Formats: sequence, C-alpha cells, structure tokens
Amino acid sequence: MAANEPGQPPVATQSWTIDLAVPAVALAIGAHPDDVEFGAGATLAKWAAQGCVVHHLVLTDGSKGTWNADADIAALRVTRQSEQREAARRLSNGAPYAGTVTFLGQIDGELENTIALRGEVARCIRTVRPDVVLGHDPWKRYRLHPDHRHAGLLACDGIVAARDPHFFREHALAPHRPTSLLLWEADEPDHAERVYPFIDVKLHGLEAHESQFESTMHAVSNEQLTDFRLRVADRLKQLGAAHGLEAAEVFKRIDDL
Repeated sequence: MAANEPGQPPVATQSWTIDLAVPAVALAIGAHPDDVEFGAGATLAKWAAQGCVVHHLVLTDGSKGTWNADADIAALRVTRQSEQREAARRLSNGAPYAGTVTFLGQIDGELENTIALRGEVARCIRTVRPDVVLGHDPWKRYRLHPDHRHAGLLACDGIVAARDPHFFREHALAPHRPTSLLLWEADEPDHAERVYPFIDVKLHGLEAHESQFESTMHAVSNEQLTDFRLRVADRLKQLGAAHGLEAAEVFKRIDDL
C-alpha cells in the first residue's frame, strides 16, 4: 500500500536513498529569497551542471529581511529580487539552459496557504512542468517562522492541484504530475544528494544575497564571512559522512505524488 492510498498506512520503514536520476527540469519553491540556496543550492548546482533546467519560485518579497528599523523597504524588495536572480544565475554556473525566477510578491511574514496562492503555485508547476519539486518541510516540528510552514504546504498542495485536471481549469493549462518531491530542513529526512564538488557553488549562490549578510548569515566582516563558509561546508560534510559520502544535502523524499 502506498502512503497516500486510502485506509491504514503502510508499515513504517526508515531506509535512505542516495541520488535521484538527474531530472530534466526542477522547480525549487522558497518562502524568501535565499531559502532555496540554503536548502538545496548544491543539489541544484549539481543538476544544472548535468543539463537540468532549474526554475525558482519565491513566494514572499523578503521585505522583513533586515535589522535596520529605518530601512527603505521598497528598495529592499527590489534588492532582494535582484539578489535572487543573481543567485539563480550563479547556481546554474554557466549552464546553457537557465530556468526562470518567479516572484509571487507576498508580504514577508504574512504568507498564508490560501486557495488563490495554491492556484498560483499550481500554475507555475503546470507551466514549467518539473520532474522534481523541492521545498520546505511544512511538518518540521518546532518551526517558528510561519512563512516556511506555509511555503511548504503551498508546495505540497500546489502539486496536488497541478496534477488533477479539475483544479483551476481556468488556467487553461494541461495538468502535470512531478515524479518526486524533496523537502529540505526535513524533520525525518530519508534521501541524500552527494554534493561535494558543488559546495563552493552553493556558497557562491548564497553570497549573492548581500543584504542578508548581517541578519541571516551573521557575516559583516571578512572573518565572519569565512566562518560562515566553513560552517556551511562542515555541515554538508557531516551530513554526507553519515552515509559514506564526502558531503551531502539531505531531504525527505516523496515519490507517491
């Protein structure tokens, strides 16, 4: 019995998988600019280097992403979009088929899992037709940030809406069912992607988000930026070591879509 079939659930097993087949198209759905790079930047860079077209969908405007109480919020919104486009470019690392970067522009901190937004996520999935969708784990215990929870639910609910023909027929787009969903920051991960050669590309993508050096990366000096790089690299190496890999990003993998 598959996990999503009606009736009693299957007997639980905890076996890990390593490395999906490289998808032709991937869609990463993040709550804010920089979330995709933190959650799956090295995996996306690896796939892009092997011919995958990587699309980004960013749900909020990132307008709370500063500790400066007097910041020009309108300017920050523009900056964060520019940074996200540059980060996506860096992750593609010169790949000939760069994907799109789409912004839904919801107010940072006020994202909700509404029917209208679910429709916009489904529209994006039906438009770019990804083999793999990546997003936040909405069921991660003790997660404080509401945008991350709602972004994860929108990714999951958007997949359901995109795959079934009677949801959002007004889009006039053919339904699309991805093959796999990978959830980062997962509460119960069960899939690893080996990423050792792409750690530096992930970091390069993260460092496109210069407006976040202080508030998110705690890196306002060269010394602190070096420490940030080491923390990220060491964490990926620790995650990989648990599976005999040099470095890894880990996810909850769902194939029953």
